[in-house]
Amino acid sequence: MTTYPPARQDFSRSAPVRLWEDGFASDPYRYYDDLRAQGPVGFAELAPGVPAYVVTDRRAALELLHDTETFSHDPRPWESTVADDSPVLGMMRWRPNSLFADGAAHQRYRTSLIDTFDLIEPHDLRARVHRAVRLLVSRIGPKGEADLVGEFARPLMALVFNSLFGLPDSQSDRLEQALGMMMEGGAQAAAGEAEFGGYVLELIAAKAERRGDDLPSRLLDHPAGLTPEEVTWQVFLTLGAGHEPTANLVSNALSRILGNPLYYSTLTSGARPVMDAVVEVLHHETPMANYGIHFARRPVTFHGVWVRAAVPVVVSYGALAYFAEQEAVSGRHPKDASHLSWSAGPHTCPVKQHTLLIATEAIERLTQWLPDLAPALPRERLTWRPGPFHRSMTALPVRFSPRSPDQPGDPS
Repeated sequence: MTTYPPARQDFSRSAPVRLWEDGFASDPYRYYDDLRAQGPVGFAELAPGVPAYVVTDRRAALELLHDTETFSHDPRPWESTVADDSPVLGMMRWRPNSLFADGAAHQRYRTSLIDTFDLIEPHDLRARVHRAVRLLVSRIGPKGEADLVGEFARPLMALVFNSLFGLPDSQSDRLEQALGMMMEGGAQAAAGEAEFGGYVLELIAAKAERRGDDLPSRLLDHPAGLTPEEVTWQVFLTLGAGHEPTANLVSNALSRILGNPLYYSTLTSGARPVMDAVVEVLHHETPMANYGIHFARRPVTFHGVWVRAAVPVVVSYGALAYFAEQEAVSGRHPKDASHLSWSAGPHTCPVKQHTLLIATEAIERLTQWLPDLAPALPRERLTWRPGPFHRSMTALPVRFSPRSPDQPGDPS
């Protein structure tokens, strides 16, 4: 067990920084400043009456993410302290999958996921993204205007993931809406969780009865011998973790690209790869701003803070990026080429290459179809969806020359 310095601070009587407020969505950096003022580990609320420790220091975050003896990913002791209608339960409730498991169970779940995704050929995934982009451009192209969040990034992910999981395009709206409700929290979170859970249960029941050339069927047949229930929760995790953050990655990257005409021109001309913009978002505006949730196995001091058991310890990837940029600009610390958007340690994202391929191909393909995209609003007037976990725009309105995918000179 790692030995940390003695505690200097006990937050049991401190006023928490409220990450569930509407103000957090519009200006998270003010809240990160308040957290950092408390030290490497601050005290917050993820929802009313749901406290959490929030790590805003890179070294502390890396120690947390690698220390499997002191900290666990199993939230069940915490769940017993939370009201049944808490809006964050949908994102934090225990399920038998790799996100909420430790040790051998985690390795078994993780290996099954990695093996299953490794069977996806890059050219096949690229073709699925191209097909989805073409379908969406056929809807928005003739209009000359669109919301690239609601009419492109989010439905694109639903189409791609429905395809990978063996469901028809007609089910994509259901997936998109349920995940959005669950991620935002608030009064609609429970309904979103129930709808998404029903969606996954129906999917696995259909695949258990009749296999197909898709990810759930491969998980059901994996040598790890996962039960249908375990496969259900693996799919629940993979769809949720794949759809929402990747959609946010695409829309956040597009907003940064379109907000800088010089940047956009270098991308559309091919002088600068789209990957640059995607990596920039992972550094500075990561889609999952606060997650990587751990629980102390017993009360412990961690970076000067007395951390109670059964209270979430959250990694603020958004704060880490914000303070790294501040230090680089001020010259106090050289700019670090790395970032922690994929997490670190045993729970590092197992499918980051697939995510990068989807995001970059989606943006490249869209800008090939619609090469004169222009923002309808300046970036500072864009609004952001509420919720403590994500960094996600409500809309990204754009204008462009009307175009049909059937016009001559279309991308092949």
